[in-house]
Amino acid sequence: MMGTILLSTSAKAQYIEKERDDTIRLFAKTPFDTLAARKALALGKGTIKGVAFTKPKTNLGYKAPLAKKIYANKIKIILFPVTPYLEEYLDLKKKENPRKLKYAYISPDAWRFRLEAITNSDGEFTFPDMKPGKYYLQAVLNWSSGAYYDRYTGTGYNSYGGGTDYYQREYYNVGHADLLEKYVEVEKDGEVVNVKLK
Repeated sequence: MMGTILLSTSAKAQYIEKERDDTIRLFAKTPFDTLAARKALALGKGTIKGVAFTKPKTNLGYKAPLAKKIYANKIKIILFPVTPYLEEYLDLKKKENPRKLKYAYISPDAWRFRLEAITNSDGEFTFPDMKPGKYYLQAVLNWSSGAYYDRYTGTGYNSYGGGTDYYQREYYNVGHADLLEKYVEVEKDGEVVNVKLK
């Protein structure tokens, strides 16, 4: 009679297989200039005012020009000063490919030098006290759309041998996450810049 093999649930063994990590990490090679970023975010007299919104997309993936706007309701808008590091990082973002586990990563220092604003229910936001300079705005607007399909529920047959297929309409929601981004420039101190973040 064969002996009983006891299976242990604890993760103790002489040989432990390491987890695979197939992620391709993209990092900007340009050094991040902390002093320049701090100077760019120092207090000024300019203002960046804007409204953030998106539009539903067509079946081909394009934003429908005549569709009603979806305003950003209480979402966070992030502002970065435009630096050589940030420009390289944003170029790397264009090379991302989630299917191939390829992602761009921002440095903790670059992430730290940012400003944040929250929109109102109409998508309006304001960054006050801005110095002249170039800035990059970014936000993610989550929204959902309704869709439906006809679910097959069975077939009925009549006395003549013919059949009729029956369907019931089922409704569901589709989630979307649109990246809103824009470069903005405050050209002179005290200027009010109005932007559409879409």
